[in-house]
Amino acid sequence: MVERQLGRAPRGSCTVAHRCRCGLPDVIATAPRLADGSPFPTLFYLTCPRANSAIGTLEASGLMARMTERIAANPGLADRYAAAHRDYLRRRDALGPLPTRESAGGMPTRVKCLHALVAHSLAVGPGVNPLGDETLELLPEWGAAGPCVQVPAGGVPAGEVPA
Repeated sequence: MVERQLGRAPRGSCTVAHRCRCGLPDVIATAPRLADGSPFPTLFYLTCPRANSAIGTLEASGLMARMTERIAANPGLADRYAAAHRDYLRRRDALGPLPTRESAGGMPTRVKCLHALVAHSLAVGPGVNPLGDETLELLPEWGAAGPCVQVPAGGVPAGEVPA
């Protein structure tokens, strides 16, 4: 189902980290290294095309720049966002440490990808990534209309994770 959502096979090995209200995966957790050993620092990856589209609209609105300005101006928010960065690295390192201390989405000092922040918030739950949580509050319920991709008649094909 993730391959259908992405329109391609996911890179590296992955597991479902969160499911949409419709039952399909909407976030996967990816291994920190690809099969050839090259680093893949994005731990949580948003797969739902509806969610991705809605977040793209927010990104185009200038929200990322406004959030980055707020991080610089608000020490409390900056501290919470830095803690989200540490959480991300801790979870990724538990699967296999990487030489890079980059996490995702621009953490810990800026916002460069709302998709990554939302994926982090969905995967670990509210209260960890403040800007991911804020972004989620601005989004429509993307699973309310049912699955984002067609589920085959008779269910999920053999070998795929059931919805």
